[in-house]
Amino acid sequence: MEEPGQLKRAVIDATAGLVAGGISRTVTSPLDVIKIRFQVQLEPTSTWALVRRNLTGPSKYTGMFQATRDILREEGLPGFWRGNVPALLMVMPYTAIQFTVLHKLKTFAAGSSKTEDHVHLSPYLSYVSGAVAGCAATVGSYPFDLLRTLLASQGEPKVYPTMRAAFVDIVKTRGFRGLYAGLSPTLVEIVPYAGLQFGTYDTFKRWTMMLNQFRSSSANLYGTENSLTSFQLFLCGLASGTCAKLVCHPLDVVKKRFQIEGLQRHPRYGARVEHHAYSNMVDALRRIMHKEGWAGLYKGIVPSTVKAAPAGAVTFVAYEYTSDWLESRLT
Repeated sequence: MEEPGQLKRAVIDATAGLVAGGISRTVTSPLDVIKIRFQVQLEPTSTWALVRRNLTGPSKYTGMFQATRDILREEGLPGFWRGNVPALLMVMPYTAIQFTVLHKLKTFAAGSSKTEDHVHLSPYLSYVSGAVAGCAATVGSYPFDLLRTLLASQGEPKVYPTMRAAFVDIVKTRGFRGLYAGLSPTLVEIVPYAGLQFGTYDTFKRWTMMLNQFRSSSANLYGTENSLTSFQLFLCGLASGTCAKLVCHPLDVVKKRFQIEGLQRHPRYGARVEHHAYSNMVDALRRIMHKEGWAGLYKGIVPSTVKAAPAGAVTFVAYEYTSDWLESRLT
């Protein structure tokens, strides 16, 4: 089969990335809402931390299951999809840009636009390609990320009834620069995160292919030594997403704090992050460490890790299948 034209290949990558991102975000939205609630809570997020730091004041959320019960009781089932509209508006262009730029870089490095040729690229090229693609996607979709965080973290009663209300208030109070609050830690985070996610994904795929090759040498179990089952793709995506999230979570906490500065939530959700609470990313890391300890930098790590695994797996599997289906139809 001849390689598809560059424009056709770009359409395939963008569409597959868009579909994969939308499916993954919708499926994992409840875990994302819980994660955000933990990250923006200044008080400890576990009863163990409350006891260890000799704190007697109440914390709104002190565990993943307790947070699930509270959100369900106070906000109903729709509460778990708070901010899902801007999340979809964010993740679709984000994933489309990410996979398009990633494929362009890999095509340039491998000298071929065929996906099967990209698996044999050096892990270092995969890391760099993933990082650059992640930065490009972040800048292109960041305002939707900020709106998603605000809507998901506000609780009840709502501060902003709609995405439009949040957008207007941010522009009015912070200016257009306010739509990019927290961009610096996000870009610092996305380089290792995207690099690790895509680099380890290719590495896990390569290892799995080697395992298939070894097994097929004694028994023809998979048809061809280079084919991967959907379950194997799922496991590769799961492992890559988990590795990336564990390394980069502290910067995600800092980003969320910048994004919700000045949000007037109900007092039952605890202390608020005031305007200009942190002067820069380093100052935020230092203040969180000083006031909340190491645990403060890993608030929300449990739902984040639980979410990262299926999110990465669903994204990659959906992308691979959508891309293959589109390529079979358009080429």
